[in-house]
Amino acid sequence: MAADPFVAPDLDDRPRQHQNLAPGVSMPPARPWVADRPGDSVGYGQPRGPMVGFPGPNIGYALHLVERLAPRLTLAPGERRDDAVAVVGELAMKRAASFGRAPVLPDLELAAWLLGYLGGCDPDDAVWRARAVDGAAHDYPTRRAVCDAVDVDTLRLPPDEVRHRAIDLRAQVRAAWQPGV
Repeated sequence: MAADPFVAPDLDDRPRQHQNLAPGVSMPPARPWVADRPGDSVGYGQPRGPMVGFPGPNIGYALHLVERLAPRLTLAPGERRDDAVAVVGELAMKRAASFGRAPVLPDLELAAWLLGYLGGCDPDDAVWRARAVDGAAHDYPTRRAVCDAVDVDTLRLPPDEVRHRAIDLRAQVRAAWQPGV
């Protein structure tokens, strides 16, 4: 078998750890790295505000999980399943990212309860929700408007508390919702 030409055949021919510098010249110590490139602004913190979102580890997994939840969603007249799935998935992504982890099925269930997709939704809330999520599957600003209306502290509540306080929490979301942000 042929040997790689860069592999030394004898141990005596191994590369030596002597620097190939002129006599009297030494290598200066390495300088510290500084985040000064345009894409390195994370050192200043994650930007916050409308239309920005929440980055998190593997949050796209919510798009797979929401398909498992989709048959259980109760829709109002005129609502489309793909719009509801998009908003529930994005809210679950926001919740999971707030904990610094990937989404799990309870994140999606909490988002669906919060918006009234798993039952117990007041007819007025259902009319508002149908208008708020209309076109959300294909329109990022629509999804972000609904997700930005939900406070992170609300999303971090335990699922049982969201189920018990769903009507009050939906009222808070309706009050904070700003279409076309």
